[in-house]
Amino acid sequence: MKVIASGLAVVGLLAVSACTAAEPPEASAPAVNTTTAERAAPASPAASPGAAGTPALTIDQAQAALIDEGDLGVPWTASDGTATWHDGLLKAATGQADCQRLLEALYTDELLGAPAGPRAATALDDGDDAAQLRYQVDASRSADVERTLAWLRTLPRTCGQFTAQTTAAGTEAVQIAETGLPHDLGDARQGLRIILTAQPTAADAPTTLTLDVAVVRVGDDAIVLTTGTVGTLPDDTTEQVLDIGVQRLAQVREKGRAQA
Repeated sequence: MKVIASGLAVVGLLAVSACTAAEPPEASAPAVNTTTAERAAPASPAASPGAAGTPALTIDQAQAALIDEGDLGVPWTASDGTATWHDGLLKAATGQADCQRLLEALYTDELLGAPAGPRAATALDDGDDAAQLRYQVDASRSADVERTLAWLRTLPRTCGQFTAQTTAAGTEAVQIAETGLPHDLGDARQGLRIILTAQPTAADAPTTLTLDVAVVRVGDDAIVLTTGTVGTLPDDTTEQVLDIGVQRLAQVREKGRAQA
């Protein structure tokens, strides 16, 4: 089944204690293009510095560093649109500040916040598993990426279990755990597994969304990956995508240095 744009029509209440529910955020959902979504570089060169001796990443380089369906093979294809679970389970609110920050970052696809320079992004669908991945390359500052990584590392402790009130699926229970990423993957990294469960009524089966989230710093640049599905995620997708992505970004950077 293809992943298409719509919200989940799930209603009900699941009582799991931790963080109390609050009003839903007003953040806008990210646009999903079948190829790339771009952000132009800032006018001032000082706004997007590269590592010492390394020119800042350009928008063309960010685009060239993206992965596509050819890298992953069947069943991955260019995305048809926003995943069915996006609005239904990610547009939610809770009373705990860090947990709310995470929910809003997942909904808007802004885990790193506004980039210091160009950004390129793409989305792919796995029709066999009804999964979608969003892959993003940002020209950032290493210190900014490190702050995000440090925050992500705290979440299994501060937001390990909490509840949130969705706009379309009632109350959901959220669990966050750290996932191991290879130590040689980029210069720094952090992965999380996030499980969100909503249940329409006591008589109905719960709806469970599983998300794997990863941020990898490569010099001053960053890769952000989110893969999700209602059910079980494909095995090893996160590590496979990041391994390809880090190598590609390094190749793009090396080519840029050779042409400079």
